[in-house]
Amino acid sequence: MSPQRIVVAGTGAGIGKTVFCAGLVNLLGAKFWKPIEARLEGETDTECVARLGGLSAERILPERYRLHAVGSSDGFSEVDEVRIDTDSLDVPASGEQPLVIEGTGGLMEPLNCGTLYIDVFERWRLPVVLCASTALGTTNSALLSIEALRRRQIDVLGIAFVGEKNPDALRAICEVGRVRWLGRLPWISPLSAETLQAAFAASFRRDDFMPHVRSATY
Repeated sequence: MSPQRIVVAGTGAGIGKTVFCAGLVNLLGAKFWKPIEARLEGETDTECVARLGGLSAERILPERYRLHAVGSSDGFSEVDEVRIDTDSLDVPASGEQPLVIEGTGGLMEPLNCGTLYIDVFERWRLPVVLCASTALGTTNSALLSIEALRRRQIDVLGIAFVGEKNPDALRAICEVGRVRWLGRLPWISPLSAETLQAAFAASFRRDDFMPHVRSATY
């Protein structure tokens, strides 16, 4: 059986997807790949995952594009003067280890004038973990994201929430969206590799992310 490869997608930017990825790569003993890094000032998302996940250099696969900012809706970066070639975004080999892939922004993020990030996910045909905030308004954005994935017949492994408790909204998303609840990662303070590992182990089960576990419960 080939190692599990998982795409972590989000309902939008700034919802805690990178911190979730750091916890997931640690839980699975996986390698990490973020195809497009759009923020090079300060610590990048890949560097954050390496630090919080306690990853050696061998477990980090290099980004295909490193941009200071994606400057327009057609995927052209005015800062970097780079146009993203989505055909070059093929999933790299990860050997015998699982691979966690982090998307940038939301599912409908434009990568060039004709391609959205979700179109790349559709071509990959890999299972997706949808990351969603628990904040106000999460129900609409989460259900729209689930519907978009299902329209393209992309396997939704489950939904992972990040934030404070919001049981009514979380229950509605899982029941209406018919999607499996993988767990909820609370805000962590102070945030470190140790505190993230402890919180992740308390919130998520490794087997729920493995290919032989295909429970439809929610």
